[in-house]
Amino acid sequence: MKKVLFGSALAVGLLFSGAGQSSANSQIQPIDIQGMDLESALQAVQSQRAQLLENQIKDQLEGVQQRNQQLADLNAQQGQMDALSNSQQMDMLRLQSMNSKRNEAFDLMTNFVKKMQDSRSSIIGNMR
Repeated sequence: MKKVLFGSALAVGLLFSGAGQSSANSQIQPIDIQGMDLESALQAVQSQRAQLLENQIKDQLEGVQQRNQQLADLNAQQGQMDALSNSQQMDMLRLQSMNSKRNEAFDLMTNFVKKMQDSRSSIIGNMR
């Protein structure tokens, strides 16, 4: 029972950490972790988190591209160009941040899978 509760709390915590802003395309879908072991639940949560971040990066990149186009169109109007340039810089910072979060999510998932494999190998080695 403790394993299920701890796994559920950890899975929910991982799902919501780093999810940041949600867009229309990336809404959190509930994951039924009742019948899953801890490893499968964490992997499912991390996979969904990575997909959410991927969708957010895609949305953010589209916004950056739109602003780039607006900057090109408003080249003659310096005041508007300055405001869009500032917004563009902030969008680029957000994009870098989201990209870092996505990389962290993948690193976390990779490290977790490696540790589980090392544990299995150790257990099998001890059984021999």
